Amino acid sequence: MPIIVNLDVMMAKRKMSLNELSEKVEITLSNLSILKTGKAKAIRFNTLEAICKALECQPGDILEFVEE
Repeated sequence: MPIIVNLDVMMAKRKMSLNELSEKVEITLSNLSILKTGKAKAIRFNTLEAICKALECQPGDILEFVEE
């Protein structure tokens, strides 16, 4: 898939654990893990918004398009 999820990079920059982000965003650890590992096929805008608020970043900091 040409969309790369850089959630782990942003979490490291903000020194935030998966558990902490899960609590702030109110998403299960398993769903957040699926997103973090790039196995997710979709993300809701309200989830993306909550993640961006929690990590104080822009959607482009998390999602990247790479041509194959």
